[in-house]
Amino acid sequence: MESAEKLSITVTPAMARMIREKVEDGSFGSASEVIRAALRAFQREEEEYAERIASIRARVKASLEDPRPSVPMEEVDARLRELFAQRTRAASGPPADDSSEPA
Repeated sequence: MESAEKLSITVTPAMARMIREKVEDGSFGSASEVIRAALRAFQREEEEYAERIASIRARVKASLEDPRPSVPMEEVDARLRELFAQRTRAASGPPADDSSEPA
Protein backbone atom coordinates (compact mmCIF):
# COMPACT_ATOMS: atom_id res chain seq x y z
CA MET A 1 0.00 0.00 0.00
CA GLU A 2 1.15 3.54 -0.73
CA SER A 3 2.28 5.68 2.14
CA ALA A 4 -0.52 7.85 3.48
CA GLU A 5 -0.68 11.59 3.78
CA LYS A 6 -2.91 13.09 6.40
CA LEU A 7 -5.28 15.80 5.14
CA SER A 8 -7.92 17.86 6.82
CA ILE A 9 -11.13 18.25 4.80
CA THR A 10 -14.37 20.11 5.29
CA VAL A 11 -17.66 18.49 4.28
CA THR A 12 -21.28 19.51 4.57
CA PRO A 13 -23.27 18.25 7.55
CA ALA A 14 -25.17 15.88 5.23
CA MET A 15 -21.92 14.42 3.91
CA ALA A 16 -20.53 14.04 7.44
CA ARG A 17 -23.75 12.26 8.47
CA MET A 18 -23.47 9.90 5.49
CA ILE A 19 -19.84 9.13 6.33
CA ARG A 20 -20.70 8.40 9.96
CA GLU A 21 -23.65 6.20 8.92
CA LYS A 22 -21.42 4.14 6.60
CA VAL A 23 -18.97 3.56 9.44
CA GLU A 24 -21.70 2.87 12.01
CA ASP A 25 -23.51 0.34 9.78
CA GLY A 26 -20.25 -1.55 9.25
CA SER A 27 -19.88 -0.78 5.54
CA PHE A 28 -16.50 0.82 6.26
CA GLY A 29 -14.06 0.64 9.12
CA SER A 30 -13.38 4.36 9.34
CA ALA A 31 -14.24 7.74 7.88
CA SER A 32 -10.95 7.61 5.98
CA GLU A 33 -12.03 4.39 4.25
CA VAL A 34 -15.29 6.04 3.17
CA ILE A 35 -13.41 9.02 1.74
CA ARG A 36 -10.87 6.79 -0.03
CA ALA A 37 -13.69 4.74 -1.60
CA ALA A 38 -15.40 7.93 -2.74
CA LEU A 39 -12.15 9.20 -4.24
CA ARG A 40 -11.56 5.90 -6.06
CA ALA A 41 -15.09 6.11 -7.51
CA PHE A 42 -14.42 9.71 -8.54
CA GLN A 43 -11.14 8.67 -10.17
CA ARG A 44 -12.90 5.88 -12.13
CA GLU A 45 -15.58 8.34 -13.23
CA GLU A 46 -12.93 10.81 -14.40
CA GLU A 47 -11.10 8.07 -16.34
CA GLU A 48 -14.33 6.90 -17.98
CA TYR A 49 -15.17 10.48 -18.91
CA ALA A 50 -11.72 10.96 -20.45
CA GLU A 51 -12.18 7.73 -22.43
CA ARG A 52 -15.61 8.87 -23.70
CA ILE A 53 -14.18 12.24 -24.75
CA ALA A 54 -11.26 10.55 -26.52
CA SER A 55 -13.69 8.24 -28.32
CA ILE A 56 -15.86 11.16 -29.40
CA ARG A 57 -12.83 13.09 -30.60
CA ALA A 58 -11.63 10.06 -32.59
CA ARG A 59 -15.05 9.68 -34.24
CA VAL A 60 -15.19 13.39 -35.09
CA LYS A 61 -11.67 13.23 -36.52
CA ALA A 62 -12.55 10.15 -38.59
CA SER A 63 -15.69 11.88 -39.81
CA LEU A 64 -13.78 15.00 -40.82
CA GLU A 65 -11.18 12.90 -42.62
CA ASP A 66 -13.78 10.74 -44.39
CA PRO A 67 -13.05 11.00 -48.13
CA ARG A 68 -16.64 10.28 -49.14
CA PRO A 69 -18.52 13.30 -50.47
CA SER A 70 -20.89 15.12 -48.16
CA VAL A 71 -24.61 14.77 -48.69
CA PRO A 72 -26.41 18.13 -48.91
CA MET A 73 -28.97 18.73 -46.17
CA GLU A 74 -31.75 19.11 -48.72
CA GLU A 75 -30.99 15.64 -50.09
CA VAL A 76 -30.94 14.13 -46.60
CA ASP A 77 -34.29 15.79 -45.86
CA ALA A 78 -35.80 14.50 -49.12
CA ARG A 79 -34.53 10.96 -48.49
CA LEU A 80 -35.92 10.94 -44.95
CA ARG A 81 -39.30 12.27 -46.09
CA GLU A 82 -39.53 9.55 -48.75
CA LEU A 83 -38.50 6.85 -46.29
CA PHE A 84 -41.10 8.08 -43.81
CA ALA A 85 -43.76 8.13 -46.54
CA GLN A 86 -42.88 4.56 -47.58
CA ARG A 87 -43.08 3.30 -44.02
CA THR A 88 -46.35 5.10 -43.40
CA ARG A 89 -47.85 3.54 -46.54
CA ALA A 90 -46.57 0.08 -45.54
CA ALA A 91 -47.94 0.42 -41.99
CA SER A 92 -51.39 1.40 -43.16
CA GLY A 93 -51.63 -1.70 -45.35
CA PRO A 94 -53.31 -2.07 -48.72
CA PRO A 95 -56.37 0.03 -49.48
CA ALA A 96 -59.72 -1.50 -48.50
CA ASP A 97 -61.44 -3.48 -51.27
CA ASP A 98 -65.16 -2.71 -51.26
CA SER A 99 -65.95 -5.51 -53.75
CA SER A 100 -65.66 -8.18 -51.05
CA GLU A 101 -68.72 -6.95 -49.16
CA PRO A 102 -72.00 -8.77 -49.89
CA ALA A 103 -74.58 -6.88 -51.95
